[in-house]
Amino acid sequence: MKAYKFKSFSSGSCGNCYYLGIFSEEGECECGVLIDAGVSPRRLKKELAAEGLDYTCFEDILITHDHLDHIRSLGSYCKHLQKRVWTTKILSARLKRHFVTGEYFAPVSHILDEAWTEIVPGRIKVKYFIVPHDATQTVGYAIALDSYKFVIMTDIGRITSQALSFASGADTVVIESNYDLEMLRKGPYPKELQDRICEGHGHLSNDQCAEAVKQFRHEKLRNVFLCHLSEHNNTPQKAFNTTRPHLDPATRLVALPRQTASPLFNL
Repeated sequence: MKAYKFKSFSSGSCGNCYYLGIFSEEGECECGVLIDAGVSPRRLKKELAAEGLDYTCFEDILITHDHLDHIRSLGSYCKHLQKRVWTTKILSARLKRHFVTGEYFAPVSHILDEAWTEIVPGRIKVKYFIVPHDATQTVGYAIALDSYKFVIMTDIGRITSQALSFASGADTVVIESNYDLEMLRKGPYPKELQDRICEGHGHLSNDQCAEAVKQFRHEKLRNVFLCHLSEHNNTPQKAFNTTRPHLDPATRLVALPRQTASPLFNL
């Protein structure tokens, strides 16, 4: 039986980068994809090696948007790793001019179709969906690994009907649970930044995340990973406790660490 595995290298304003792969019965990686490029190539190599993996475990990189914590090392990835980088037309145009990616982006750039795009023929296909966030353009991804369905939505100011639709059919969902509203309002951020975070084009709160989970949960949902937790306006326990009551006991719930890598989860 094939295994589908997921790892977070970092999840938060300090940097975002995730790995998703298909493994054989013998535990060998067959193919995979990286989502975002917010950690250095050196750290990525180190964390992969800790799992017995190397750069050959993926050939493709998906980018959610152009904020620095998601693309900080993309220029280095483009220059040194020579992997295919998949984005929308709008994001591609922006990244070709971005100081982080510059001249190294265009040779490896690939455009996602509005319909499903096969990035690894016969094994991995991807469908993007637009989410509200104050970047040039921000997308979530529905990813089909063979018949396994995975959805990731990070940096999402509010839940959309399309996001709910994809999550409602997924085996695993990665969803933002960025802040606790009371902590945000009583915390150190200036009022302008607080409003930017919570008024629909910033980030998703614990309560909003829990409400979304309540709407998309279904009996075959296996895993929910809470991502992009705020360092100052949230705690892993608050995020976990807010969402846990809305899930079946059999569904695994994990609040992903901000600055350190997670285990390599068998999905």
